[in-house]
Amino acid sequence: MRILLLSIVALLFTSCWPTSISFRDGSVPPEWKRFMVSTLENKAPNAPISYSSELTELVKDAIQNRVGLTLVTDEDEDPQIIVTGAVDSYTVTPLSLQDNAADVKNRLTIRVSFEIFISAPEEELMELSSSRFADFDATQDVGAIQAQLLEEINDQIVQDVLNKLLSNW
Repeated sequence: MRILLLSIVALLFTSCWPTSISFRDGSVPPEWKRFMVSTLENKAPNAPISYSSELTELVKDAIQNRVGLTLVTDEDEDPQIIVTGAVDSYTVTPLSLQDNAADVKNRLTIRVSFEIFISAPEEELMELSSSRFADFDATQDVGAIQAQLLEEINDQIVQDVLNKLLSNW
């Protein structure tokens, strides 16, 4: 009787178990083969000079590696996705003044706007404004830890672009 009961429970579990597990949305249309990313315009006067081109390369790498599309450099190559945008602001602000000066934090905030034009399967223009930040101790020089802060913020901005592209979040 026990064996029969265990067999039935095992059968129920295996019949409900997914045949594949994926963390991809799966919403990449088969028409998407190629994409193009124009170098982001730098509208933030206090951003590092190379920041917009570095973020552009990160977006290209993410779409190419995570979505599996082919990067093209010219619109004559018929990209189905064209990403353009601008770094709108790059600011460092104090979070709050507190009695204990050792606990004071600063915040680096970066705001980037994107336009994603999709030509297939049907034409669509999506807009995305991503504002991300990283906090750091006020006693630290932002220049000394800038690379670490930018890596944290850039990962979030790139993920926002992928989420918009794949799920239109």
